[in-house]
Amino acid sequence: MHVKTFGPYQASFQQSKMDPMRVIAFGDIHMATQACENIPGIRQADLIILTGDLTNFGSRPEVKQVLDQVMTYNPNVLAQIGNIDHFEINDYLEQLNINLHGQSRLAQGRLCIVGVGGSNRTPFRTPTEFSEDELLKIATRAYEQGLEMILHAEPKLGCKIPTLLVSHVPPANTLVDRLVHGKHVGSTAIRRIIEKHQPDLCITGHIHEAKGVDRIGRTTIINPGMLRKGGWIDIHLSQSTLHAVLQ
Repeated sequence: MHVKTFGPYQASFQQSKMDPMRVIAFGDIHMATQACENIPGIRQADLIILTGDLTNFGSRPEVKQVLDQVMTYNPNVLAQIGNIDHFEINDYLEQLNINLHGQSRLAQGRLCIVGVGGSNRTPFRTPTEFSEDELLKIATRAYEQGLEMILHAEPKLGCKIPTLLVSHVPPANTLVDRLVHGKHVGSTAIRRIIEKHQPDLCITGHIHEAKGVDRIGRTTIINPGMLRKGGWIDIHLSQSTLHAVLQ
């Protein structure tokens, strides 16, 4: 089986699999990358995950600008589109071999990352929206790919490989999918995926005002809100345990 890795991060496979791993995640950047300067240890992190809405209705030139700026802090980046990003950005991320949307990645051979970009339908008809049925198919396919990766990699590693679900749209009916007046607008498809598979951690975004933490079963769900308002997630992997803190 071919395990999909990614460009600058391939060298990290030479590290000891028992070394602690640090991941910094944020999204809803909307071109405002200046706040990266305020994230402690961003240059030393093992991996940066961008959860979506990298631009403001942008295409390749805009996302290149965002990525270039983020990579001045740390070149080890995985990213996916949000609903505000035009879909051609997905193709660009794929060409760079850093795309997460609709697929799984095995980071350092010991962390399975499953990506679902875009969002469910909104009243605003933004560039990258999917029906709930489409989201369910995308997420199911990506998650099944991740499970196959884990099946092949765990015997070599000798311990459990945790799963991190990166979904731009939050799961429905949680603390992290509510608009300012309290209406829940998250995805029922993403909730179904979490209920079925119980990933160790789900990081999300999309609803800026719903910054916070919730749980579905054993899965912790974190929405850091907008980057320019200081929101990010500090994730540590030690042995087979993921620990995440909302900042």
